[in-house]
Amino acid sequence: MTEPASAEAVDSLYGAEADDAVQRASFLAGEVPVAVYGLGKMGLPLAAVFADVSRNVIGADIDPAVVETIEDGGSHVKREPGLEDLVFELVSAGALSATTEPREAASAAAVHVVIVPTPITDDKEPDLAILDAVVEEIGAGLEEGDLVCIECTVPPQTTERRVLPALEDASGLERGEFGLAFCPERTSSGRALEDIRGAYPKVVGGVDDESTRAATLIYEELNAKGVLPVSDATTAESVKVFEGLYRDVNIALANELARFTDELGIDVTEAIDVANTQPFCDIHTPGPGVGGHCIPYYPYFMIEPFEADSSLLETARAVNDSMPAFTVEKVQEGLEADGKSVAESTVVVLGLTYRPGVEEIRATPSIPISEELSSLGATVYGVDPMLDSVEEFALEQVDLEAALELEADAIVLVTPHEEFLDINWEDVHRNSDSLSIVIDGRQALEADAVGARVYTIGRGYDE
Repeated sequence: MTEPASAEAVDSLYGAEADDAVQRASFLAGEVPVAVYGLGKMGLPLAAVFADVSRNVIGADIDPAVVETIEDGGSHVKREPGLEDLVFELVSAGALSATTEPREAASAAAVHVVIVPTPITDDKEPDLAILDAVVEEIGAGLEEGDLVCIECTVPPQTTERRVLPALEDASGLERGEFGLAFCPERTSSGRALEDIRGAYPKVVGGVDDESTRAATLIYEELNAKGVLPVSDATTAESVKVFEGLYRDVNIALANELARFTDELGIDVTEAIDVANTQPFCDIHTPGPGVGGHCIPYYPYFMIEPFEADSSLLETARAVNDSMPAFTVEKVQEGLEADGKSVAESTVVVLGLTYRPGVEEIRATPSIPISEELSSLGATVYGVDPMLDSVEEFALEQVDLEAALELEADAIVLVTPHEEFLDINWEDVHRNSDSLSIVIDGRQALEADAVGARVYTIGRGYDE
């Protein structure tokens, strides 16, 4: 690690006359205070890593409960390995604190890191209101030599055309008096600390060369894999969005191929797996839909703000959005093959969050699956060990033990939490002799062990 700052220490990085070594040492010694805006499931791990490295971080979040938990040395983000212990250690050492006042954090900091949500509206347009509000607060406390790093995913050109003029207006400073860079988070829930610390290189693109240099300097200390500086902020924004678009389009291809399973009479995923042994082929795995706060939204960061044709992105979204309905069709098909109607059936949905082990339901396919089943008259129950409330779903919540005692006509595995992989199917059949069909949306079950007719998306029926 770099030696602590000497008497030449600096308290800012952008445009500082000191050389890189002195600036780096000052940052590591806590002479350059950092503020992280947004302490959610990605923001708190980021703030913790910054504090672990620089020992001088204040986090800002508008949720008083979140701030109170952190100030008490706790973590509201669950199932994130190592985070709870790290936050306790950092708060106890005075390296990390939190506030509900972003302007207070802005006045205290020389480096400002923004990682707040970018939702989309009902009209599928990116909603930048949260980012705008945070930028205004930062601008009110911005001083010459400060550096602002935007980590949250935004439509390309947002940093240059929206954030920069807003900071200038709020601060009274001009471009060149402070730094601004886009430095996208490349982090997954359940491995956030690992990702931030260097599972992948950090991407950095500034609105000017000095911004890129200053941002590169600090992220080199956080990320063991190093930094990939790119030409400008818009390029960095595009890198992040393109990563999500690739996955959405690729999953759409896999999902569309899965629809050929029955007509072809083959296990489509076997064909995909073998095709992927060719080095230029990397088809993803089909499933009941695409969820989360990233992949289902990022296409609209390109579709809505720009005039270029985006028919491929729109088609991919339509394909992926159709998979919950396809899943329900397979439930109906399985019930009808046993002489039952959906309207007279009991269906259990296993897994309501969009990913195993993650407490996140945004865009989860279980919501439309439950809504459509309920609209067809089915009695729907849902099981998810991650959730205390299911008010967003058209179903009744039960725990796994109670679910397996129901007289279920159909079971749909949407999200394979590890608790579901150890189900004793003999107990299921002892409690219910009415089970007609099990839909495996994630290729997670051993069909032979289920002891009932199984339809696996991408593989077809087990017979």
